[in-house]
Amino acid sequence: MSILAVNAGSSSLKFALYPADGKGDVLPAVLSGRVEGLQPQGQAELHWVDGQGVHLRAIQRAHEDVFFDALDSLRALLVELSFKTPTAVAHRVVHGGAVFQQSVVVNKDVLKQLEQLNPLAPLHQPHNLAGIRAFANAFADIPQVACFDTAFHAHAPLINQEFALPQSLTAAGIRRYGFHGLSYQYILGVLQAHSERARGRVLMAHLGNGASLCAAFNGHSVASTMGFSALDGLMMGTRSGSIDPGVLLYLLEQGHSPEQITRLLYSESGLLGVSGISADMRALRLNESVAAEHAIDLFTHRIVRESGAMIACLQGLDVIAFSGGIGEHDKVLRSEVGMALSWLGVQIDEKKNASALGDAILPIHAPESRIEVWVVPTDEGKVAAREAAALLVGKR
Repeated sequence: MSILAVNAGSSSLKFALYPADGKGDVLPAVLSGRVEGLQPQGQAELHWVDGQGVHLRAIQRAHEDVFFDALDSLRALLVELSFKTPTAVAHRVVHGGAVFQQSVVVNKDVLKQLEQLNPLAPLHQPHNLAGIRAFANAFADIPQVACFDTAFHAHAPLINQEFALPQSLTAAGIRRYGFHGLSYQYILGVLQAHSERARGRVLMAHLGNGASLCAAFNGHSVASTMGFSALDGLMMGTRSGSIDPGVLLYLLEQGHSPEQITRLLYSESGLLGVSGISADMRALRLNESVAAEHAIDLFTHRIVRESGAMIACLQGLDVIAFSGGIGEHDKVLRSEVGMALSWLGVQIDEKKNASALGDAILPIHAPESRIEVWVVPTDEGKVAAREAAALLVGKR
C-alpha cells in the first residue's frame, strides 16, 4: 500500500510518495518532488528527490493541457523507478466549508459541492480541484481523497468561530473556518512527540507566502487568525490580512469593482504591496531600501499583534512553534518576535536560533525561558497521506 500526496497550485504541483503499513499509518516518503512551469508560457520541469539524490527533467508538451503531460511524466517516473501504482492519491484541498469536516473519497457530487467554495479561496481551491480531476483521469480506478485545511479547526469553540452578524447568516455558513490545518496537525503531532508541554497551550505560526497563527490546547485547535477566507489575520506575501471592512465599502463607493478589490486584497497587497518590491521575504532581506525594511517591520508587527489575541484565547502559553518557508528559515524574524514577546518570559537562544535552518526539528529557547520555542519543518503531504491511508482501512 502506498499513497501519493499532491498539492496542486496554479503553476506548480508538489508530490510525495509514502509507503503505508496497511493499518492507517505511513512511513517516510520514498520519493518527493515538484512540477514547475505549468502556467501557459512556462517551461514545465519535473524535479524529484529519491535515494540517489536530486534530479531534473524537462516535460515535453504534447497536449493543450500541460497538466496532462506533467502527470504522464510523473506516472512514467513511478514506473522507471520501479514503484507500484499508488493505492490512492491524497489531495490537499484548502476549503471544506461546513460540510466536509474530515477527509473524504471524491466523487462527482463531492466535487460539485467543493466547487461552490471556490470564491472563498480563489487562489487555491480551483487549482486543488483541477488537480483532483487531472489525477482522476491520469490514474483511473484509483481513489482520489480530499484532505481539508479547514478540518483541523472544525471543532474549535463556537464562540471563536462566529462573527457578530445576524444568526441567519451564521446558519448559512458565514463564520470563521481557519486554514493551514494539515500543517498545524503535523506540527502539533511532532511537538507532542518531543515535548510534554506541547499537550498544553501552544501557539503555532505557519509563516510563508500564506501566513497564519493557530492557538491549540490539548492537541485541538482553539482559534486561528484566518477566518471565512484565507485573507484574514496576518499580513502575507501578496494578501492584506485583516482590514477594516469600512475600507472596502469606501473603495466600492469610489468606483472600484468587486474584481478590482479581489485583485487588490489577494494579489497586490501584503509584502509586495507595502514594499513595492517583492512578495518574497528573502528578496526583501537582501534589499537595503527603507521600503523593504518597512514591509518587514509591518509583517513582524502583525505577527506579534495577532499573537496577543491567540494567547488571550489560551489564557496563557507553554510552547511557540515556527514553521512555513519564512518561519523555518528566517532567524531574524524569529528573534524579533521572541523579543517582542519577552514580557511573557520568552527568551531565544541566538546560537540555537542561528543553527535552525528548516531542515530539522529544533528547540531554540534559552534554558531560562518560561516558554518553549521550536522550529518545526512542516510536512502537509504526510498528514494528507496518513488521512487517506486511515480512510481506506476504515479508521475514518
